[in-house]
Amino acid sequence: MKLDRIIQILLPHDEKFYSFFEESAQNLVNAVNLLQDLRHDSRADREIVVNRIHEYEHQGDTVAHNIFAELNATFVTPFDREDIHLLASALDDVMDYIDGSASRFLLYKLEQCPPDMVRLMGILQQSVHELRRGVSLLRDFRKADELQKILEKVNEYENDADLVFERAIADLFDQEKDPIRLIKLKEIYVGLETATDKCEDAANVMESLLIKHG
Repeated sequence: MKLDRIIQILLPHDEKFYSFFEESAQNLVNAVNLLQDLRHDSRADREIVVNRIHEYEHQGDTVAHNIFAELNATFVTPFDREDIHLLASALDDVMDYIDGSASRFLLYKLEQCPPDMVRLMGILQQSVHELRRGVSLLRDFRKADELQKILEKVNEYENDADLVFERAIADLFDQEKDPIRLIKLKEIYVGLETATDKCEDAANVMESLLIKHG
């Protein structure tokens, strides 16, 4: 074991990082749960939902800023500094794509949510909930098996999202006759699918932490 790893284990850690990550993950859960409301609500209701998601996105930015500031102020961290930075960035990316997708629902005046879009939103919601569970286990790597199963689920959801996305885009180009509507729907599909990709990125960082500390 490298000397810096031994020092990292023996010295007291700043517990704030765990709380920051848990706050970031909970923000994601709150936002992705609200995202589901966009499937049915009226335009007026959607504006309220989108504004609330914007608020969670701003809170997420604040948490990420706090993590980076704490990195600069802390001598001994619970994980490698690079891993902390990568995980904070990945969680923030998920939020950005949730927020961006929600905004497009409103900006593009989407009247109906296609079935494949509903499925993609559901997969994203499941993935984010698993991420939140995984983040809560970072405090105790003795639950390595449980964490590993959660990370595998996130990877499975990303694969599911890829399949739904590919079918949705193929059907869109095959069936949609309005080129403007095609572009609008495609952008929302891309945003939702990319959000699931970012969930997998966060899971990959946690898997790296599991290998190093489990």
